[in-house]
Amino acid sequence: MYEITDLTKTYAAQGRTVRALDGVSLRIGAGELVSVQGPTGGGKSTLLQMLGAMDRPSSGTVVLDGTDLTTASDRVLAEVRARTIGFVFQGFNLIPTLTAQENVETALVPARVPGAERAERARAALASVGLGDRGHHLPVELSGGQQQRVAIARALVKNPAVLLADEPTGNLDEETRDEIVELLEGLWHDGLTVVMVTHDSAVARRAERRLRIAGGTVSELTPAART
Repeated sequence: MYEITDLTKTYAAQGRTVRALDGVSLRIGAGELVSVQGPTGGGKSTLLQMLGAMDRPSSGTVVLDGTDLTTASDRVLAEVRARTIGFVFQGFNLIPTLTAQENVETALVPARVPGAERAERARAALASVGLGDRGHHLPVELSGGQQQRVAIARALVKNPAVLLADEPTGNLDEETRDEIVELLEGLWHDGLTVVMVTHDSAVARRAERRLRIAGGTVSELTPAART
């Protein structure tokens, strides 16, 4: 799945150089459920951007199933984002003027999927997250948990190889948080690779593998610390 070697990302900020990632080397295997924790500014979101082919590192490599995301052309990266990687965000990022069905369909437009097939796949994706009867609703007509389920359906409709989730429960109450985590766990049990950034230790502990990132460096929690 992912092979990450000596990954470094630096930014210029207020006259100084910030090392968001500092020589990270890491392997994420297919079918793993991985949580990433760490302090604000520690590099969590930067790492997720690298895994999602949304940014390029200053040095080092990120290889996803044989494709080097650090040297691939913009066209190849766009194809990887469109077909291989599903994204879920804390803020849901739904288009308010589109229905749940239409929001899910938007994920298939970059992949040039025909309209009839888009609609059929979107309906199936919504049904898979328990929202088969909510396709005609606008985001404002849905609860926070339902909006996040629509966002997950939007990620799943591509049939991705990996799901990247950035604080997927950050805007949810405790009960709804647990429902969303159970949904993500179900996807993992079905064989999907899931990497989620979270500040919530209760969520992180649900992962089979836990990473911590601080100061741009990644450490792996010991098996004893996971229990």
